[in-house]
Amino acid sequence: MSQWFIDVAVPVPLRQTFTYLAEHKVEKGCRVTVPFGKRTLVGVVTAASAEFNGTTDKLKPLQEVLDSSPILPPVMISLCEWLTHYYHHPVGEVFHTALPVLLRKGDPLPTDSQSYVEVAGEIDSVAAEKLSRAPKQLACLQAIKQQPVPLTILNKQFSAAVVTALHEKKFVHTVERPVINKPWQSSISIEAKPAANREQAAAIAAINQITGFSTLLIEGVTGSGKTEVYLQALEQVLLAGKQVLILVPEIGLTPQTVNRFAHRFGIDVAVLHSQVTNSERLLIWHRAKANNVGIVIGTRSAIFTPFADLGMIILDEEHDDSFKQNDGLRYHARDLAVVRAKKQDIPLVLGSGSPSLESLNNALSKRYQHVQLTARAGGAAAPAHHLLDARDQTLQFGLAAGTIAIIKSHLEAANQVLVFINRKGYAPALLCHHCGHSVECKRCEQPFTVYQKPPRLQCHRCEKTKPIPPSCTVCGSHELIPSGTGTEQIETGLAQLFPQYSQVRIDSDSIRGKDKLAGMLKKIDRQEYQLLIGTQILAKGHHFPHVTLVVVLGCDGALYSADFRAPEKLAQLVTQLAGRAGRASKPGEMWLQTHSPDHPLLQDLICNGYQAFSRYLIQERRQSGLPPFQVQCALRAESVNPELAYEFLMQARQQLNQATSMQFVGPIPAMVEKKQGRYRFILIVSTNKRSVLHNALRASIPNITQLPLSSKVRWSVDIDPMDFN
Repeated sequence: MSQWFIDVAVPVPLRQTFTYLAEHKVEKGCRVTVPFGKRTLVGVVTAASAEFNGTTDKLKPLQEVLDSSPILPPVMISLCEWLTHYYHHPVGEVFHTALPVLLRKGDPLPTDSQSYVEVAGEIDSVAAEKLSRAPKQLACLQAIKQQPVPLTILNKQFSAAVVTALHEKKFVHTVERPVINKPWQSSISIEAKPAANREQAAAIAAINQITGFSTLLIEGVTGSGKTEVYLQALEQVLLAGKQVLILVPEIGLTPQTVNRFAHRFGIDVAVLHSQVTNSERLLIWHRAKANNVGIVIGTRSAIFTPFADLGMIILDEEHDDSFKQNDGLRYHARDLAVVRAKKQDIPLVLGSGSPSLESLNNALSKRYQHVQLTARAGGAAAPAHHLLDARDQTLQFGLAAGTIAIIKSHLEAANQVLVFINRKGYAPALLCHHCGHSVECKRCEQPFTVYQKPPRLQCHRCEKTKPIPPSCTVCGSHELIPSGTGTEQIETGLAQLFPQYSQVRIDSDSIRGKDKLAGMLKKIDRQEYQLLIGTQILAKGHHFPHVTLVVVLGCDGALYSADFRAPEKLAQLVTQLAGRAGRASKPGEMWLQTHSPDHPLLQDLICNGYQAFSRYLIQERRQSGLPPFQVQCALRAESVNPELAYEFLMQARQQLNQATSMQFVGPIPAMVEKKQGRYRFILIVSTNKRSVLHNALRASIPNITQLPLSSKVRWSVDIDPMDFN
């Protein structure tokens, strides 16, 4: 009997594969279940051999082969191998990340049939009477009576409990029907498109001329029509029968984007983001792999979607931090998109109104193609930028008197106003007015955020909540006052200042629930709201034709941040926010309320714009020896005992210090020093050559893993860190 030795990537935090025995060869990219200690885990086969160098006595047999053929195509396996080596991450966790949740659990791939719910026989009046006290069940039954409904669609309209109740009462049953997929290539019906202006036409031509792999950066001012460039550029790709992947930074960008792409080409557009269910995600994954969908639009993790014939990747708002994963496998979707496009020999288009310094430097140094859109589409005027000096002004709900007057003038002109503040809740702290004590989360050693709807205190690091105390725990005073301003307070204040105007608050608290954000955005477009209050969710990519004023609050803290990226991030945010105003025929303006109107950063940004400001920052980074002119790695460690985390990083530094031409900062406390009861420290490693850093890590990580403290702290390696939290 033949025997095969199968290497399996198992989802455990160990930087190696594990060898198991099998009676026949198992293809690379198939899933298997294997015994691992006392557990049974689902792993991915990375190699199979008829020979084994070593003793076979302790090798265990595979338990089950879950796939008859590889579920991961060769390019995705290659991508996972690159991720493992570049980010120095455990190989099993990399493959685990690349799979949809249900496949990680061992579920089978979707079949070529679909579950339909249909009425079980005739429904008489007596049976229907039984549902008189269950109106949702009755409505569901009436919908099914008209025609059988796919279970996936039914679950979007009614809760699972409603559908289950109808099954239990034997009013309905589920049947499997084959899926008849009309090829999307033959379904394309391109609607009339607007004529591209001169700059847009040049950008479209530049993209269409690309053959094979190339990365092109579109640096376009907000409102310059980058999406129209994407639409017209990918038209040729779709007509050639090839698929397109579009990455966007936020779930909030998908409703408007999806509608534009679906209407333009007349085909289904698959959507992947955090609110998509696991079963829907798996179905989209399977459809893309089987070439049953032409366009996939998704957030960061959509980069792992396999395609039968991928022809182009587009990454919109490429500067956005949400493309960087901040735990587990700390990949950057933009960098991964570059690698994937190169492996598949296809074009990658990056777009932004405020490009990251990394991408901009690559474009200016000719590593990327570079196209600029300097004018707004449709002849819309660029918004005017202003600083509002809040010093010595009376503040109401965080709004200066001058700011309130400007808001009033725009509302009276029948326009919409967007008020931005990047803080959720009512106020960032609750203080005792007598002794100054702030109510802190003990696990994170930071003030609780105050909420009023419903009243509570909440820690934004560990999500712990508690009731608002009646008195100070230190001095007993009953005078507890909120300190600072959040979106809830702005909402409350504007309701009192402008009661005749309707308003909507959009932050991660208010948009919970499927399709809730999409509904809010539709009402904004219909001008059902005049005042829009929100966080960064409102800042990116939305087209609000009736917004003529954007007010920016609470940006002063970024001017004095210890993070060297803070000026870049603030400039990008301000630029994106300004782009929400005056996007149609009405002129727009942005007012930035500040107590530091003379700050050189703000003066430069307001007077010269992001284009000039970013070039200055690049030169500053070059002179300072900071990314993108250096490569960095952050080793992070956390423990309930701060001394253990610090000492572990000291020992790790000694291991790494054997390499030449590297600089070290730390170990130092992370900017978020304590979270969920654990103290966090960071060691920053920098060098001018990427190969030096990776060679040092490759040589040192095995030794670091063997350190006695390695098993007593949580630690991770972060290549190209975007922050030091």
